[in-house]
Amino acid sequence: MHDQTRPRRRHPIKLLLLIPLIAVLVPEFYNFASPSIGGTPFFYWYQLAWVPGVAVVTAIVYFATRSPR
Repeated sequence: MHDQTRPRRRHPIKLLLLIPLIAVLVPEFYNFASPSIGGTPFFYWYQLAWVPGVAVVTAIVYFATRSPR
């Protein structure tokens, strides 16, 4: 039997996954106490706000790169 593997293609849209990674891994972007929302410092709600943001970015990349069936 021949192993027929599809060649892996690199999609530039996958670079979107770097946005949330860099935004959360570089604390200089969010290491502040103000503005606060409901008494919660910016440092915490900024990171929490990225949870749905990462889900949206991941969904965009997934649907843009999945192969047609």
